[in-house]
Amino acid sequence: MVTTNLFHYRKHSWPTEEYINRATLQLFDFDSAAPPEHAWRRKLNSHANLLKEFSVTFREAIKMVRLGIRLWSYVREEASHGRKAPIDPFTRESCKPSASHGVPLGGMGSGSISRGFRGEFKQWQIVPGSCEPSPVMANQFSIFVSRDGGNKSYASVLAPGQQEGIGKAGDPGISSWDWNLSGQHSTYHALFPRAWTIYDGEPDPDLKISCRQISPFIPHNYRESSLPAAVFVYTLVNTGKERAKVSLLFTWANSIGGVSHLSGDHINEPFVGEDGVSGVLLHHKTAKGNPPVTFAVGACETQNVNVTVLPCFGLSEGSCATAKDMWAQMVKEGQFNRENFNCGPSMPSSVGETLCAAVSASTWVEPHGKCTVAFSLAWSSPKVKFKKGSSYNRRYTKFYGTSERAAQKLVHDALTNYKNWEEEIEKWQNPILRDERLPEWYKFTLFNELYFLVAGGTVWIDSTLPERMANGRRQKLTHEEGPDASVIEAQVGADGENIEHTAVDSVSAHSSANSSDESDESSHEENASQGVQDKREPNHSLHPLAVPDPFIDSDDVGRFLYLEGVEYIMWCTYDVHFYASFALLELFPKIELSIQREFAKAVLCEDGRKVKFLAEGNVGIRKVRGAIPHDLGTHDPWNEMNAYNIHDTSKWKDLNPKFVLQVYRDFAATGDMGFGVDVWPAVRTAMEYMEQFDRDDDGLIENDGFPDQTYDTWTVHGVSAYCGGLWLAALQAAAAMALQLGDKYFAELCKSKFVKAKVAYESKLWNGSYFNYDSGSSSNSKSIQADQLAGQWYTASSGLPPLFDDLKIKSSLQKVYDFNVMRVKGGKIGAVNGMHPNGKVDETCMQSREVWTGVTYGVAATMILAGMEDKAFATAEGIFTAGWSEEGYGYWFQTPEGWTMDGHYRSLVYMRPLSIWGMQWALSLPKAILDAPKVNIMERLMLSPSARFSQNESGVRRIATKAKCFGNSVFNCAC
Repeated sequence: MVTTNLFHYRKHSWPTEEYINRATLQLFDFDSAAPPEHAWRRKLNSHANLLKEFSVTFREAIKMVRLGIRLWSYVREEASHGRKAPIDPFTRESCKPSASHGVPLGGMGSGSISRGFRGEFKQWQIVPGSCEPSPVMANQFSIFVSRDGGNKSYASVLAPGQQEGIGKAGDPGISSWDWNLSGQHSTYHALFPRAWTIYDGEPDPDLKISCRQISPFIPHNYRESSLPAAVFVYTLVNTGKERAKVSLLFTWANSIGGVSHLSGDHINEPFVGEDGVSGVLLHHKTAKGNPPVTFAVGACETQNVNVTVLPCFGLSEGSCATAKDMWAQMVKEGQFNRENFNCGPSMPSSVGETLCAAVSASTWVEPHGKCTVAFSLAWSSPKVKFKKGSSYNRRYTKFYGTSERAAQKLVHDALTNYKNWEEEIEKWQNPILRDERLPEWYKFTLFNELYFLVAGGTVWIDSTLPERMANGRRQKLTHEEGPDASVIEAQVGADGENIEHTAVDSVSAHSSANSSDESDESSHEENASQGVQDKREPNHSLHPLAVPDPFIDSDDVGRFLYLEGVEYIMWCTYDVHFYASFALLELFPKIELSIQREFAKAVLCEDGRKVKFLAEGNVGIRKVRGAIPHDLGTHDPWNEMNAYNIHDTSKWKDLNPKFVLQVYRDFAATGDMGFGVDVWPAVRTAMEYMEQFDRDDDGLIENDGFPDQTYDTWTVHGVSAYCGGLWLAALQAAAAMALQLGDKYFAELCKSKFVKAKVAYESKLWNGSYFNYDSGSSSNSKSIQADQLAGQWYTASSGLPPLFDDLKIKSSLQKVYDFNVMRVKGGKIGAVNGMHPNGKVDETCMQSREVWTGVTYGVAATMILAGMEDKAFATAEGIFTAGWSEEGYGYWFQTPEGWTMDGHYRSLVYMRPLSIWGMQWALSLPKAILDAPKVNIMERLMLSPSARFSQNESGVRRIATKAKCFGNSVFNCAC
């Protein structure tokens, strides 16, 4: 908890007045037109430098030669099937990444479009798992101003003219437009999910313009936050002496990024809707069998605002109207012919032809008067289709239906509801923004890092079956690859008896309360906890789902996916979600619980299809029962998990403890006992699975001499500070959860193991000032790992007693601060992962010498929980300074996994930096956590410390019955 004012060690300030004239700010002091006091800011003429990617050293390259050859072969094999490999370090985008990003558009999970701080629309992620980074330069806002008397007129695109491809002489396309904005007096202000662009006398010195970009990212609102729409509110203030006619223009290409605009068969169509909302629909026929997309661009006509459209124009000669013609008409008339609304759908575009549309909103602004003009953009791609065939309806279709034409309704609702969105956003953000104890940089970076939940390739679907499993089919499907490639689900009962309790029976018993995806797994989860002989059947799908009536199940929030990163295309990568999940738990807890349920079900499943692991070249099965999957898949998520195939993650030592820790934290924070009962079989199974890695019977798991954890190039030998600490924390969390669910025997087992394991952990790793990297004898075994107290982070975040005494915790964190933070660039780039005790960076491998952004935030959160607030914020500020400040490397709104000592990035737009919300969690622990039942590990043990987990103890079904009946439990409790 924050107890003091944190500004005393260092204060960075970005007052709005340093970017905008004070008099201009006062003019915008109404209707949220002025940018907020706390925001990330840039001038529009700021240089967007190209970003530099990391490279491996010669020694690292030699070590990875065999892996590189196998990975190259795998990438080519996937490409031959029309698929992109989850990890592909060989293919480079033609558009080099630059420091030009800004706040993305839209809600979560319906495809996203980012918008750079200079106004360009880029980073297109309409197709799941695919990202087109290049901007579509025809997509612009422009302004046309003429004043009474006709002696002054201005016309310009509202973006700086120094854009690539602009300025070609004689071009009938966008180079013919007036790109007169220098950007010197224009500024961008970002506070996700909103952004403000202020044009302080550009291009008309007597016209002040504010553009406010608003997206429906609203915590705890599971409807609005799914909508693919954004609003742009222009506030115009005329400081001149003459009345001004102002026409704002919104142009949009029929494109989903890249070269998609050239594929042909695209159609534009004007529309006139309710409440004065009108515009153009752009029907886009996607290539490669992807579902179609319809864009809607519109504006709201009022008593003072006139809306007209040009449904079609092109960028080349031969078009019915060219971009040059369109611009000339706007310069001359300031609007289009109203008859254009009667045009009807256009002819389909030809291959190689670009089809664009324009919406104009015109108004008169009196001298010293003010006016507001609102535009909206929406896109409707109701079906999401994955490469291996499964299709689902997106979440927003639950409210808008499955027609692409829903885009028109989305635009209408955005324009009529955006003020409500803003009220809810401000209600959420203001308590943090007004907290004077917090550094300014932290306040806006906390919100801006949430960009990833929109731009991180998120997919949010309604709770429906994939098309290939529709029509009520419940039968087992045979996998197309033959009898050896089987998917197996555990279905076992207490006392060794097979249970004739079908998925359909479970759905019937619980359809009124179960969440969307649990029902048909109930017998598997219930019975797997008893641990007797598996009954195995081949099955193509890991999860043949039963779907409840969404109107009956009020807690149904659909199913949610987000990528590890736009370069690492794996959904819900679990070892990284461990860090990022604090954001979802804080803001969308029902989504967080739904993700945990997905992994809980996966624990009890086995997928016997063969996979080649690329690091060693060995072959194993895709998913082992009892092991947490690394991810939910890539090309067929939920049904084909573990897309990651560098290592066999069933042998990783961090995934299972991370599952137990996340489940207990979520259970304690939400107080959802039904959730706890539902996932408890998976928790027990996950703990039991790990016992195989305790090879010397000291209660502690050992690593196996390869990178068997989230640091997947950093080898570990014997007991490790990271994995061993996670295991200690998981033992304590499992004991606490078992007690609350009535499984006293299992609680005693975990407690006895904890006592034994803690002694071994401290004796093997504690060196008097910190915990060694591992217990081996390698050159880096005594390295100082920044993340050594990850287990303690979760323990404290969950309201459990500390793993170690206060002296050891603070000493370890102080060591990390002194060495990993302050001895690297003076603390200005975050915490390096590994540091030798002699003060030199551990260069054992690529990852040991990197600064990981999300890990640094996690270390800072651990420091806050240990009462070291000053050092916590100084540590985290290094990530802001290096990644977000004007003096840094330029990683705003694309925070990478990490960077090297010289600031070269690895994996842009990455999930883990969402762990900054772990800091906020630590600053304001929920009452449910503070009041959570405590486990006294040191009380008299009922079992011998040598006792081992047994799969034949009392079943969870009986435990749940004794504890309580829960309406949404997977167990048929008879009370």
